[in-house]
Amino acid sequence: MIPALARRVVAEFAGTGFLVAAVVGSGIMAERLANGNVALALLANTIATGAALVALILAFGPISGAHLNPVVTLAEALEGAMPWREFLPYVSAQFLGGAAGTGVANLMFGLPVFFISRHVRSGAPQLLGEAVATFGLICVIWGCSRQRPNAVAFAVGAYITAAYWFTSSTSFANPAVALARTLSDTFAGIRPRDALAFLPAEFAGGIAAAFFFRWLTPSSAAAEQEHGSDEQALGPPAARAPLP
Repeated sequence: MIPALARRVVAEFAGTGFLVAAVVGSGIMAERLANGNVALALLANTIATGAALVALILAFGPISGAHLNPVVTLAEALEGAMPWREFLPYVSAQFLGGAAGTGVANLMFGLPVFFISRHVRSGAPQLLGEAVATFGLICVIWGCSRQRPNAVAFAVGAYITAAYWFTSSTSFANPAVALARTLSDTFAGIRPRDALAFLPAEFAGGIAAAFFFRWLTPSSAAAEQEHGSDEQALGPPAARAPLP
């Protein structure tokens, strides 16, 4: 692995690890302090996750792009924004980083390194919620990165904070995070079989968003060609009807 790629891959490992540690660790802390109030625990978990996302994207974005999510990496590869040869190293680092983040979070709260979650998150409504959450996430990332790149970190943090509450699944929207959360039988956990069902929904939502934004905001060459076709259909300027 060439040094530059190695640094990016390590950044993806570390960033995803911190993200999952924030999700799982804040879930454990929230559950312990909320005194049985699930809504309060979810709110605390939500705020911590959104804040961590902003900080991590700002920190690791200049190094690796701060994908921290296999769906984001796939969308970037489909768009040609990164070479396919980097796809597997990135995604491997994200999955491994997620598992490491869960283990660290568990240890910080005096729990076993890994213990399988029994938290049920199943059913068609939750799968639809995951597809919608991931579709929206890719739309936010691509929309901001093409128009206001400096706002990506804040937009993603804000979107995930909101999506925790408006989606039935509480917006995992990330296969690496979903699988990592099977390794902690705590507030943020998910049963392995439910997580495996989430993955296709997440990838489907992400791929759909990638093609949607490819149509919505075409490349400059495609946009010029489309503009040229419109000009040709209208005819030369002198032939057009004057504006009132």
